[in-house]
Amino acid sequence: MADVFSLESYDYVLPEERIAQHPPKVRGTSRLMVLDRGMEGDCWTDSSFDRLPEFLPEKALLVVNNSRVIPARLFGRKPSGGRAEMLLLTPPVLLEKDARPESGSACRLEAEAEALLRPGRSIRAGDMLDFGELQAEVLKKGDFGRHTLRLFWKGNLTDILEKAGKLPLPPYIRREQDEDDISRYQTMYAREDKKGSVAAPTAGLHFTEKMRGRLLSRGVEWAEVTLHVGYGTFSPVREEDIRQHPMHAEYAEIPYETVEAVRRAKRDGRPVIAVGTTSARTLEGAAEACAREGKWLFSPEGISGSSPDSSQAGWSGWTSIFIYPGFSFRVADGLITNFHLPKSSLLMLVSALAGRERILRAYAHAVEEGYRFFSYGDAMLIR
Repeated sequence: MADVFSLESYDYVLPEERIAQHPPKVRGTSRLMVLDRGMEGDCWTDSSFDRLPEFLPEKALLVVNNSRVIPARLFGRKPSGGRAEMLLLTPPVLLEKDARPESGSACRLEAEAEALLRPGRSIRAGDMLDFGELQAEVLKKGDFGRHTLRLFWKGNLTDILEKAGKLPLPPYIRREQDEDDISRYQTMYAREDKKGSVAAPTAGLHFTEKMRGRLLSRGVEWAEVTLHVGYGTFSPVREEDIRQHPMHAEYAEIPYETVEAVRRAKRDGRPVIAVGTTSARTLEGAAEACAREGKWLFSPEGISGSSPDSSQAGWSGWTSIFIYPGFSFRVADGLITNFHLPKSSLLMLVSALAGRERILRAYAHAVEEGYRFFSYGDAMLIR
């Protein structure tokens, strides 16, 4: 029997041609594999995403991540005049919140941030990088291209990024951004006031307004969370014992309305289906953080009017929850997700929910049947 904590236990063979380089021509026309985790043996159904309502319980609660991808990839110059590239990792909404006036300047702002820099070998601590309306002083070099910077800018940082930046397409999409990506690498429910992700919550890319209407007409409830997806979602797990992997932290918010929706679903025995691993990490990360304080955030007893001590607040904070086999899910009963990279923390998350061996057999079937993998690829419903 394979060791569920061994990195090699999460490897599989994926032909290069199975990695989707473009979205489907029409949003929502992807394929869908439905995986039943509560049944003996391998039980999956090959279908299409437009049939999703048929596979969901009528009164399920879907929880989606409404974060919006920002064009966080910038090109500029090093002090030598050579080219520099920066991928901003810290959400600009947090930088703007923490910004302070630059010393000696009445109009420039400054804040510390994390970023990936290229070419990493020739950039040194103390270098000042010029990205037009944004300048970056390198404070410290970290591992795997990560750097701590002090940013300087005038005006609105998000506006600067929108004007000068490019979308940070995943490294396995081996092409430059094109016009389609501007709309297709965003979910249809991404909010303008929730800009901050450097990667799309890709399970949501399959949804259309028409699909949402069909789901609501069947009694499926819809709730939203915000998790600003970090570049760490693409970072490979490098530790042979996966329990030693240092998980990246991401900022998340759960509004009170969503807390209440989850509480009602739990009270009524209706399944909570997370749309994407980011939504799952938000729900489980918040529940875990509150449990450490002796609180159960999603307790049905906390519903307004049912308890004199019911909380009228949501939750916000940083989560670095790492979900792998052996994890006990407190909130999510199912998951809509894409097919994930070998040896990735996301593959470990879906293995925790459905079982490692069952997931790997389902992935082998997906490869054989020509499913498209990763961000622009096909979908899986684990129920």
